[in-house]
Amino acid sequence: MTLCLHWSPDSANIVIRMALESFALPYEETRLFRGEGDHKSAPHLALNPQGLIPVLEDGDLVLFETGAILFHLCEKMGRCGPDGPPVDDPLTRGALLKWLFYISNTPHAEMRAMNYAFRYVEGEAAIPALCTALARRRAAHLSLIEDQLPQTGGLLGPLTVLETYLASLIRWFQLYSQPEFELAGVEPWPKLHAILSELEARPAIRRAFRAEGITGEHPLTAPERPQLPPRPELAARG
Repeated sequence: MTLCLHWSPDSANIVIRMALESFALPYEETRLFRGEGDHKSAPHLALNPQGLIPVLEDGDLVLFETGAILFHLCEKMGRCGPDGPPVDDPLTRGALLKWLFYISNTPHAEMRAMNYAFRYVEGEAAIPALCTALARRRAAHLSLIEDQLPQTGGLLGPLTVLETYLASLIRWFQLYSQPEFELAGVEPWPKLHAILSELEARPAIRRAFRAEGITGEHPLTAPERPQLPPRPELAARG
């Protein structure tokens, strides 16, 4: 069955693309141009009624929500990452689920609130107070994860989809938060910093970033915004 990733540069689809590349799964892709409202179009809403990205089609199965797609890919491959551990072990499966739910429901949800603070408050004057509180919580989340990590490796032993998900959040915290609340690097969390450095050196991860127009040498530890051309017909018209 053919996998198809519906994506827009540096959206949550980068988490799924890193998993697809790391698992060496062949896939097709459909780019969405958010500035032109593709994600709110009728064809996309038929796949995800929230009008959000990413969506992954696996044959007749249509999935949205980053954590759900990651879990599906782990089950499909029988392991939690390219190097394991196996997902059919009950203890491993439980650990994968609890961390996926935590990452999705807490730091990821709060990152969206910080990056789109105007959607969560009434009036611009309320934005700084919200972002101050979320920045404090962001530091607490990173410290919690840092404390749970072993000296080397990830939350389940080898690096898995959990760490690529976290790495993407940390990238976005550095790039897309309200300007005065952007995360100034991850040096205070050395184990997380080591994970980011290891991931961004992996060929599969580099392929995923290049596919989304992210070409810098350090897309996780010193991230830059993506550079991709506009829709071809608009470029020709311009």
